[in-house]
Amino acid sequence: MTQHPRLVTPFTAASTADDVLRGHDLGGVRALVTGASSGIGAETARALAAAGARVTLAVRDTDAGSAVAGEIARSTGRARPDVAPLDLADRASVARFLAAWREPLHLLINNAGVVTGGLSRTSEGWEWQFATNHLGHFALATGLHGALARGAAECGGARVVAVSSTAHMRAGVDFDDLHHTRGPYDPQLAYARSKTANSLFAVAATRRWARDGIVANTVNPGGVATGLQRHFTQRQRRSLDAAEAAGVFTYKTVGQGAATTMVAAVLPALAHAGGRYLDDCQEAYTVPDDAALAEHPHGVKEWALDPALAERLWTVSAALTSAPLA
Repeated sequence: MTQHPRLVTPFTAASTADDVLRGHDLGGVRALVTGASSGIGAETARALAAAGARVTLAVRDTDAGSAVAGEIARSTGRARPDVAPLDLADRASVARFLAAWREPLHLLINNAGVVTGGLSRTSEGWEWQFATNHLGHFALATGLHGALARGAAECGGARVVAVSSTAHMRAGVDFDDLHHTRGPYDPQLAYARSKTANSLFAVAATRRWARDGIVANTVNPGGVATGLQRHFTQRQRRSLDAAEAAGVFTYKTVGQGAATTMVAAVLPALAHAGGRYLDDCQEAYTVPDDAALAEHPHGVKEWALDPALAERLWTVSAALTSAPLA
């Protein structure tokens, strides 16, 4: 499905966020990172701040976010990042965040994510992983479109980075059962669908917003031990161990996990190129939807890059997230 030469960079799976940012001066860049109170999000925020960006940590736990912001200021000698409350599974929280944002935005990193061990739903009855990982980020990004367009006008472009996962290889979006109301619930399948949705968002956002100077790309950070796994069941842990044993992934440090995000955020070659899926700091190669994950651990399924599916998901997501709040 890839219609352009695959992007090749000098970075590898062993590169860190600091490696990618070396030589980049992000002074004047306004960046927003979701889920930045721990793990890859915190490291992403630290690396951006160290390079001179003014960063906002959008987090559910503002106490944890404030602790991270303080540590970033101490360790980098840069300005302390701002901290703002944001619960992506709560439409009212997203609305409050958007109402409070006033500035141009140059870089939006949709990093936050959840994994559940069983079925959880939002107050609307939406499946929690899809609601948080995709719908919340969709509402946030579309609500910030004006700020991103102003940022693009200031410096010749703005970028959105969607953090996905190898898990997208397991399932495409099921448009007939977005909220898992039919049959038994499989949290791993639900997570996979939400990660495919992340990639489809980047495809559609680029097609719709490129004329405004905004591009969106998707990244797979790879296997990193973070708080994301805290809700895993024994079945999920066994599945993860099996995937590691099969060579689907090798554990990385958080610095290595944040590196591919930095490639999408700062690499000049992606300043005006979007709708791509990056893995281990390179553009992934596209594989058929029936390809085996174990045979293509660094591929991207066609269903995650399909423009028609991306537009369909955008339409459905807009209808869901624009409904009046109760």
